[in-house]
Amino acid sequence: MGVLSAFVSGLVFGIGLLVSGMSDPGKVIGFLDVAGRWDPSLAFVMAGAILVAFFGFARMRRESSQRRRIDARLVAGSVVFGVGWGLAGFCPGPALVDFGAGIDKPTVFVLAMLAGMLLYTGVERLWERPLGTEPASRR
Repeated sequence: MGVLSAFVSGLVFGIGLLVSGMSDPGKVIGFLDVAGRWDPSLAFVMAGAILVAFFGFARMRRESSQRRRIDARLVAGSVVFGVGWGLAGFCPGPALVDFGAGIDKPTVFVLAMLAGMLLYTGVERLWERPLGTEPASRR
């Protein structure tokens, strides 16, 4: 049931991106171009998403005790995300929607995103393992 819920949520999210036009990198670049021909439509989409998500996050906050600390990893990840979004004009969700639709431009972005995920996973594993110890798979 969890996999089905995740699939349906992703499908609704993807359809919402297509309907709102947010899978077009020109929309993102237009939003970031505050000194030129600024397009505020992304702000309205984000405001709608925040309004909808507010209630889910409020419920989660009552039911869980997750970390709420702002640390260097969170800030660094946010910076990398923002820089990538600004340079490419793609956020991961819209990039995956366009990639799945067979559009050429997001292919490089999706491949770079996957490479970054693999690099991050590798660095995290090395960081967590004390120096001089072998991975559990080699013992």
